[in-house]
Amino acid sequence: MPDYDRSVGVPKVLMLRIATYNIHKGRGLDGRVRIERILGVLREIDADIIALQEVVNRPGRSLQDYQAGYLAEQLGCAYTVGDTRTLRRTPFANVTLSRWPIERAQHIDLSVAGRRPRGALRTDIRVGERLLHVFNVHLGTAARERRAQARLIDERLLKAMDVSGQRIIMGDFNDWNHGLVTRTLFKEFHLTDLAEHLPRVRGYPAVLPLLHLDHVYLDHHLTIEKARFHRNRRSLVASDHLPLVVDLTFTRA
Repeated sequence: MPDYDRSVGVPKVLMLRIATYNIHKGRGLDGRVRIERILGVLREIDADIIALQEVVNRPGRSLQDYQAGYLAEQLGCAYTVGDTRTLRRTPFANVTLSRWPIERAQHIDLSVAGRRPRGALRTDIRVGERLLHVFNVHLGTAARERRAQARLIDERLLKAMDVSGQRIIMGDFNDWNHGLVTRTLFKEFHLTDLAEHLPRVRGYPAVLPLLHLDHVYLDHHLTIEKARFHRNRRSLVASDHLPLVVDLTFTRA
């Protein structure tokens, strides 16, 4: 159970927990694909909205193949899927899980010519009378690729004309050198600074974190109360990333 109360007494304030987690296709540091371990980590996190990257999405197969549906069913969540690429006829996707109703989903192409396909999954979530636009992002590993993706993010995410609610942009940005992607998003969401809430911002690789790849950016009615990397025996072996967990307050204007 979470260590905070979601039923806040002040009507204009809602508390929620979000998380972003690159599950590495369910392949752990022992080389075994065990989506059940990922499920165990997600149950420990107990988040309301979860952005997953590198999820196998092949319906009609075993639970190791149809990871998106399996995780959503076991957690009792609604979910959306944004397929990004196919390797050996197996689709890989960004997946967003939500305890609240989902109104809309859209895959946004962030691919750069000559590189692997990449994208962001937009999921519009209705939280009571409030609307959240959650963008689940997985960017490329090359610096020049991410510079091009920074422009795509600005054009296709930040300047989207049909966004009327509050935005959450989170995922695996692969921007460990704080390049143009980080600068672009920090300029837009200058009030979001995870370093103020985390003793260490590095979460990759899980066993000996050296790089800051996983980020969360928030609109101004969303405030970070607490942030942490979920680190225990199970999460250290379940994937090569640690899940980043953030507790928020959502203040209605």
